[in-house]
Amino acid sequence: MANIKKIRQAMLEKGLEALWLDNELDRQYAVGFHTSDGAVLILRSKAYFITDSRYIEAAGETVRDAELLLCSAANTQRDILRALLAENGVTALGVQDGSLSYSEYLRMQEALGVRFVPAQDITTLLRETKEAYEVESMVRAQRIAEKALDAVLGLIEPGITENAVAAELEYLMKKNGAESLAFETICVAGANSSRPHGVPSDNRLKAGDFITMDFGCKVSGYCSDMTRTVALGHVTDEMRRVYDTVLAAQQAGERAAKAGVIGRDMDKAARGVIENAGYGSCFGHGLGHSVGLLIHEGPNAGPRETRPLPAGTVVTCEPGIYLPGKFGVRIEDMLHITETRVENLTKAPRELIIL
Repeated sequence: MANIKKIRQAMLEKGLEALWLDNELDRQYAVGFHTSDGAVLILRSKAYFITDSRYIEAAGETVRDAELLLCSAANTQRDILRALLAENGVTALGVQDGSLSYSEYLRMQEALGVRFVPAQDITTLLRETKEAYEVESMVRAQRIAEKALDAVLGLIEPGITENAVAAELEYLMKKNGAESLAFETICVAGANSSRPHGVPSDNRLKAGDFITMDFGCKVSGYCSDMTRTVALGHVTDEMRRVYDTVLAAQQAGERAAKAGVIGRDMDKAARGVIENAGYGSCFGHGLGHSVGLLIHEGPNAGPRETRPLPAGTVVTCEPGIYLPGKFGVRIEDMLHITETRVENLTKAPRELIIL
């Protein structure tokens, strides 16, 4: 893992002599080890990972590109940071202004005795482009989620609740190797499926329902994200028409995806299909978002995104149509955009499944 080298190069380009990473996901990105608390200090010639007794042993087995330093109540992270900055003659410190609270920003600047330089964008921009090992972890997470979906489809029947389906998905992902959930699982059916981020309830599924399941898990800290909408028993002509429109929109969005495409142009390709079918007002969210250590990263494939999608990003493609009081449909895949092609990382079938 060469992420500290990449971060250091970005520091040099910004003229920074030191960077303090406080955000837990950025710390993980830098050293490849996750902790709920800790700090990473990157200098021009060396790096340090500061953690406490809860993590020091495990960190010693994983962290290779930074020197481990143990903090304690008697020698806090703040004490160690202050000593390292003084020892190395640091007068200006890059900080994560987007992660620190205003009060913590002021408190730490005074405690460390150096000038703070906003530098959140260093890790934010680097994390947009995924290395092969990052994509591999996301693919492993996606395969676990797909295995859970396959099993759950055999359990769905009239009378089962949304909560029960969601719980089965979560259990099966953990059983099959997920380290944690990527986000709170969504399972909504019938009229509830018209709510894009609906919360699973004790609503019982019945014949003629659409069931929308949006779920994902983490492997090595990296997220998967997928949505599938299936039908129970039978569908009406309107339900099939809406489903086919969403699928056609998703395929149009995927065709528009490529390295360098402006996010809103990818969104426009899919949105146009839905608008031409007469459902434009029923698609209220953006087409997709980038995925990585965080389930929602940038850049997006949304109507207000003016930045290009870089080669190496993984972005979702998830159009939907939502008819309040009736039903909703969303289909979501993850796309890995490279310099030469777009790889769909999701292998679950997209065609309408009627259970």
